[in-house]
Amino acid sequence: MSDKPTVKPVALPETPVLDPAAVEARPGVTGYPEPFRAAVAGRLRKRLGNPLGITNFGVNLTRLEPGAASALRHWHTRQDEFVYVLEGELTLVTDAGETLLRPGMCAGFPAGKPDGHQLVNRSGEPAAYLEVGDRTAGDEVDYPDDDLRYDGTADRYSHRDGTPW
Repeated sequence: MSDKPTVKPVALPETPVLDPAAVEARPGVTGYPEPFRAAVAGRLRKRLGNPLGITNFGVNLTRLEPGAASALRHWHTRQDEFVYVLEGELTLVTDAGETLLRPGMCAGFPAGKPDGHQLVNRSGEPAAYLEVGDRTAGDEVDYPDDDLRYDGTADRYSHRDGTPW
């Protein structure tokens, strides 16, 4: 989950049940600086954990339109990530190459493993998946294909040489 989590106090429902249809979708929202924002323009994310008061990890229901990517290819220094495909076909891109993921398949990305990853919808139909990631403080994100790094402590993006975007 390449976007920095935004944890806001929320009113908890009377029961710990949430209909994702009632959650506002966030199309293409990203903290990426230009020119990187276009990569996620076809991504539609619904944050499911926040409205339930979950603060130790994030849960997102994400839909990718054809041609869209989940994020720039990246890896986290301190945060784990997990994805579970619900519908459609997604191509997982890692340092090892590409793997086609179909409904029922999952992938995990341990913190500190410098293996950049992203999901890309190369099919002609929308695809959906659940993404789960922890919210460990002090995380840094590296984007191996781009001149981009994210410092979670300072909450800022920079070039590889450390100059701010």
